[in-house]
Amino acid sequence: MRQLILSGLLGFVLLTTGGCSYLFYPHAKDFTEKAKGGNTVETLINLTNMMEASAKAGQQGKGKDQALDDLHNQLHAFDNTLCCVDKNKRELPVYDLTVTHNKELWAIFKRAWKFKDDQPQRSQHLELFATEVRELRESLQALK
Repeated sequence: MRQLILSGLLGFVLLTTGGCSYLFYPHAKDFTEKAKGGNTVETLINLTNMMEASAKAGQQGKGKDQALDDLHNQLHAFDNTLCCVDKNKRELPVYDLTVTHNKELWAIFKRAWKFKDDQPQRSQHLELFATEVRELRESLQALK
């Protein structure tokens, strides 16, 4: 019984500390590989380009279509890659701004997901998402 509890606890710790995106969103890893740049910041910039394109492609869609699913996976890929930025760059104020933009993207995406079947709300939220991604990209350019 003790071993079972210990094994369950160990499994829980591994799941929570390793992040969930690649476990529950395995396509996020594929998008990270496609966006691979010369360094982590370049990879993040490439992911923002992908997210902006997916947000624009999904504006006229309905439900959980391919564009929204891709955007979801790209957002998870971005979130996982953001924590891999070099320590010296994480200490810069522009990194903090990047983290704030990332949190705003999650809030906007959750609203877009809520309205995924309702036009024009879906389109408006994805348009706002694309605008926020452009601001995020500017922060990343400064971090570069």
